[in-house]
Amino acid sequence: MSGRARLALCAAAATLMASCALLPLVNGPSWLLELVPLVVVQSGVGAAARRVPLGRPLTVLVQAVATLLLLTLVFARGHAIAGVIPGPDTFSYLAELLRQGAQDVSQYAIPAPLTDGIRLMLIGGVLLIGLLVDTLAVTFRSAAPAGLPLLALYSVAAGLSQGGPDWLWFLVAAGGYLMLLLAEGRDRLAQWGRVFGAPPRAQGGAPDGGTVAPVRTGRRIGAVALGVALLVPLVLPAMQGGLLAADGAGVGAGPGRGGTISAVNPLVSLRDSLNTTDDRTVLSVRTSSPDLSDLYLRIVSLDDFDGTTWKPAQRHIVGVPNTFPAPSGLSPDVRRDTVRTTVKAADWYAQDWLPMPYPPSKVRIGGSWRYEPVGMTLVGDHGQTTRGKTYQVTSLDVRPTAGELATAPEPPAALRRAYTEVPGTLPKVVARTAREVTAGAKNHYEEAVRLQDWFSTDGGFQYDTQVAVGSGPDAIANFLKKKQGFCVHFSFAMAAMARTLGIPARVAVGFAPGTPQADGSVAVSLKDAHAWPELYFQGVGWTRFEPTPTRGVVPSYTQSVAPGTSQPDQSLPSKNGSSKPSAAPSAGADCASGPAACDTPSTAAVPAGGGSGPGPWWFALTALAVLVVLAVPLSPLLWRTRVRSVRLGGHARTDAGAAAHTLAAWQELTDSAWDLGILPDESLTPRGAADRIIRLGRLDGPAGAAVHRVAGALEQVLYAPRPHPAPGVADDVRQVTAALYGTAPRKARLRARLLPRSALRALWAVSARWSTLRARATAARPSIRRPRPSER
Repeated sequence: MSGRARLALCAAAATLMASCALLPLVNGPSWLLELVPLVVVQSGVGAAARRVPLGRPLTVLVQAVATLLLLTLVFARGHAIAGVIPGPDTFSYLAELLRQGAQDVSQYAIPAPLTDGIRLMLIGGVLLIGLLVDTLAVTFRSAAPAGLPLLALYSVAAGLSQGGPDWLWFLVAAGGYLMLLLAEGRDRLAQWGRVFGAPPRAQGGAPDGGTVAPVRTGRRIGAVALGVALLVPLVLPAMQGGLLAADGAGVGAGPGRGGTISAVNPLVSLRDSLNTTDDRTVLSVRTSSPDLSDLYLRIVSLDDFDGTTWKPAQRHIVGVPNTFPAPSGLSPDVRRDTVRTTVKAADWYAQDWLPMPYPPSKVRIGGSWRYEPVGMTLVGDHGQTTRGKTYQVTSLDVRPTAGELATAPEPPAALRRAYTEVPGTLPKVVARTAREVTAGAKNHYEEAVRLQDWFSTDGGFQYDTQVAVGSGPDAIANFLKKKQGFCVHFSFAMAAMARTLGIPARVAVGFAPGTPQADGSVAVSLKDAHAWPELYFQGVGWTRFEPTPTRGVVPSYTQSVAPGTSQPDQSLPSKNGSSKPSAAPSAGADCASGPAACDTPSTAAVPAGGGSGPGPWWFALTALAVLVVLAVPLSPLLWRTRVRSVRLGGHARTDAGAAAHTLAAWQELTDSAWDLGILPDESLTPRGAADRIIRLGRLDGPAGAAVHRVAGALEQVLYAPRPHPAPGVADDVRQVTAALYGTAPRKARLRARLLPRSALRALWAVSARWSTLRARATAARPSIRRPRPSER
C-alpha cells in the first residue's frame, strides 16, 4: 500500500474513532454502523481522485459532491432524481429534516432518541468532519491541522454530554489522531529512502524487530503524551479533574462555578421557554376534575443526584399494561378520586415522554409506547413522540390530610437509601441551613412544610427567570446565599435539603396548571413549564410540594388555617387552595433519559417484554452494514483471490488461448512474489527474473525448477516463431507460491494475504481506464479555430 493510500485510510479511521464520542448522546449505535461505509466511500472517492490525478481543489469538490450524493441516497432517496441525484425538492427536504433535528436536540435529554433529524445531523456532521480531515491530512499533506476538526467533533460530544464523554471515548479519539500523525511521519520519512539508525530489512519483508527507529520513537512519544493527557489532570486539584472529570463543566449557560444549579438538557431550555415572547400552546387539556388548580401534568422524575445535577435514573421499561398498578406506598385508607383527562399535543411539540396527571392508572394512546413502572411514566419507542397526539389518561386525585402525612411511618429501608443519598461533595452549608430552618419540627412532614414556606414566603427569595441554569459543586450554596432563581433552583434546592434531613425526595418536571378557556378546555403553554419537588411519605406515596414563589399552586395539606401560625390543619384534605392557574416553571421541553431510581437499576432502559421491537428491516439493514464493514477491509483479499482463480483457471484449447494462459500464469507468479516483498523488475529477462525470485525467495530445488519451467514457457510465447503449449504451468505456479509462503516470515505471509501489494494493479487499471476516457473525451471535443488577425 502506498504512503498516501495508508494516510487516507488512517484519516478515515481517525474520523470514525473520534465520532465514537457521540455514541452516549443518542440511544443505540445503529447510526455509527450506517456511517462506516459512507466514510469509507468518501475516502475512496478522494483516493481515486488523487490517483487520476486531479488538482487539489477538484479533488475536494469531487469528494463534496460524493458526500452530497451519499446523504441524498440515505436520507432523501424519495425526493431525488433517480433516487440519488439531488434536486430542489431534495434540498428543501434535507433543510426541513435539519430543522426538525435542531428542534429535537433542544427538546430531548441525553441519551436522545434517534429521530431522522438527529440521525442526519450526526451522520452529516461526521461526514463533513471526515471531508475536512481527509482534505487537510491527505490532499494537502498536513496531518497536524487535521486535529482541529477532530477536536471540534470531540468537543461537541463533550459539551452536550452530561459531564463530558467517558474517558474511553477520549482515549479512542486521541488514539485516532496519533495514528494519523504517525502515518504522515512514516510517509514523509519513506520519501528519504532508508532511515538512518534502522536495521537492514530481511528479504521477504521486514521482521518484527525491523520497525524503523523514528517510527518506534514516535509511538512511544504518542503513548507517553496520551498517558499524560489522561493522568495529569486527575492529580492536579486546580484543574478540577481536567478534561475527563466526571462532573464536567455542566450544561447551563453560567460560568460554571457559582450562583446557579446544573440541570439536565430539558431543563436548560426551560429558562428560554419562560422568557419567550412567543408563548405557544403546547397542550390542550379537558378533564373531569371540578378543580383545575391542581392539574399538574408530569413528564418525568429526576431522582439521581450527584451533588451538582439532578437527572433521571435509567430504568427497565415494559409493555404498557391495560391497568397500571397502584402507586408505591399508597394506603387504601387515603382518600382519592378518579379523574379522566383528554390531552391533545401541538403538532410541533415532539416529546418522547408522555405528559400525564400523576399517578396515572390507565392510558389510551396510539403509536409505539413503553411503560416505566417505577416512575409510572410512558416513553416513546423507536422515535415515537407526542407530536400531534391525542390521548386519554385515567388518574387518581389523591387527597391526604396533614395528619396522615404527619403520622406517616418510616419508609422501606431500600427506598430510603435510594432517595436520601447525598454525595460528599455537597457543601455542608446546605445540610446546616436545612437543620436551622426546620429546628423544632416534630416529624418529617413539619420539616417539609417549613422548607416549603421558607422558600416561598419566609426566606426572602425572589423569582427570577434571568438567572442561568449552570453548574458547580457550590451551586446550591450560592443559590441559598443570593436567593434568586426560578423553579429549577427552588425544586433542586428543596429536594437536596430534604434528603439531608432523611426525607426521601426527588424532582418532577412537567407543566403546572394552564389557563382555562371559554370552551371548557385548559391551554398549557411554554410558560407553564415547571419543576417541583416530590417527597415520599409511607401510606401516601410521592407527594407534591411547591417551594417556588408566585408560581404553581401550594397544596392545601400544607396550608395554615389559623392566623399567626404556620402549622397546617391536621385534618385539612388535599383540596386545592386556588383555582388560578400557574404561569411558569421548569421542565424543559423534554426529558428523555429515564425516570426514578429503581431497586434493580440497569445501565440503559431495556425493553422487558411486550410492546413493539425492532422489525425485520432493522435486522436486514444491520446485517447489510456488518457485511459492508467486513467487505471493505477484506476487499484486497477478495480481489486477489478472484484474480488468481481466473489466471490459473481454464483456457481455450488453441494456440492463442495457451499463450494467454502462459502470460497470465507468469504474471500470477510475479505478483505472488511481489505480495511477499519481492518487487517485480521489468528490466530483466524471464530467465533473469526467475533467478531473482529463486534467490530472494530462498526456494529449494523442486520449486526453483518449477520457476524455470514457467519462465521457459514464457520465453516460448514471447520469442519462438511457433510457440509450443506448455502443460502444467498452473500447477507449477501453485507449487512456487506455496514454497514462497513456506519460507516467508509469518508477518509477511499475513500481510500478503490481507493486504497484497499486487492489489495496486486494480487501481492502476482504473486509472488507465480513466485516462483512456479522458483522452476519448478530449478527442471528441470539437476544435475551435481562432480567427486570423485579418478576420477580426
